[in-house]
Amino acid sequence: MTRALLLSLPLALAACATTPTPPEVRTVEVQIPVPVHCVVQPVTKPAFAVDALPLGSKAPAQMRALRAERKQRIGYEAELEAALLRCMKP
Repeated sequence: MTRALLLSLPLALAACATTPTPPEVRTVEVQIPVPVHCVVQPVTKPAFAVDALPLGSKAPAQMRALRAERKQRIGYEAELEAALLRCMKP
């Protein structure tokens, strides 16, 4: 038993003599998308021309109101799309 102890003593001392190398520290940039609250001015809904027509209006008046409303809706949709694009840009 003493012989095994005497043989293992130099091995144990040799293991203590080596100094461990310090770990390598690296900084790694990881890009993670983070949701951000979008703040835009609310788009006000226009008073559409057809809604102002009285009941029983004649066909020419209805057609004028429908053409006017179409242009109003195109403008309103353009404003909504612009607000949406402002939120989607990084």
